[in-house]
Amino acid sequence: MNARAIALYLPQYHPIPENDAWWGAGFTEWTNVTKARPMFRGHYQPHVPADLGYYDLRSPTVRAAQADLARAYGIEAFCYYDYWFSGRRILEGPLDEVIASRQPDFPFCVCWANQSWTGVWHGTPRRTLIVQRYPGEDDHRRHFEALLPVFSDPRYVRVNGRPLFVIFRPAELPDAANVLALWRELAVRAGLAPLYIVGQHHDPNFNPHRLGFDASMIAHVFPRREWRRPARGLLANVRAKLGRPGVFAYEAAVRDAVTPPVAGIRSYPCVIPNWDNTPRAGAAGYVLHDSSPERFRVAVRAAVRRVANELADERLIFIKSWNEWAEGNHLEPDEKWGTGYLDVIKEELTAP
Repeated sequence: MNARAIALYLPQYHPIPENDAWWGAGFTEWTNVTKARPMFRGHYQPHVPADLGYYDLRSPTVRAAQADLARAYGIEAFCYYDYWFSGRRILEGPLDEVIASRQPDFPFCVCWANQSWTGVWHGTPRRTLIVQRYPGEDDHRRHFEALLPVFSDPRYVRVNGRPLFVIFRPAELPDAANVLALWRELAVRAGLAPLYIVGQHHDPNFNPHRLGFDASMIAHVFPRREWRRPARGLLANVRAKLGRPGVFAYEAAVRDAVTPPVAGIRSYPCVIPNWDNTPRAGAAGYVLHDSSPERFRVAVRAAVRRVANELADERLIFIKSWNEWAEGNHLEPDEKWGTGYLDVIKEELTAP
């Protein structure tokens, strides 16, 4: 393979008590996905899953099918989102079952999604559900201990022998350098190599080393003004006042997806196959319009070239995401494109 492709993974597709209490019994992302409708001419909604259907992640058969599909198209690992709130873990069930059952035999790592939870998954982003707090060292120790069985698993992704750990909002972690030093120390005490810690950021000039990180992952998630273009008659700056989301050209966004390296900063590219969070946010969302596998190829090819001169173990490419269906952000096959996005990844990762 020309690179190590790691797909971010949402472990949400199963009922949990919190979502039952907030949104009603049985709520999952599929609740939003199935009710989505087009909001402007040419708007691709709803996204209907193909090969895997409207699955439930409590099923080991589903998890095995996901792993088989990812492996067949060159994805090396899933990066599960980890939700830790001052001693409280949420949506931990699927990964805990993967650890306990030792199945599927497919690599993984974790990304701490260290942000407060709002009602964004049900169209009420101003409603705060759980606040992300940082009580101090004892809490960080407890978090590490909770993840130690994960880090210790032989399937866990390593970079030069070091377990890979991603933090979603690195700049929001107080006293980050000392916290990360503590986590590395705890890993060594547990018989592991020091963690290899990557912070996700949108700015290629963000220096992760100043905060104690080993590297950054550059993910352009939020739309830029220069991406705004007319989209099939709909002016891209027409917003919620007309009941329409913000519309941006995927073709423009994909050209900015992979930035050149910055001297003195180790960073890895993150490519986005598609984006449309209107199933969650309605008219307050935004759409990267007219995504296609061939346009996605531009970003994947640039990402492979970006890491080509790295040591083999450090040729990391992140893909956001494997299965964020309510954000229209998924590699899993849908009825429109089938395995088209996965085909691109396999072709570019194996190209001469």
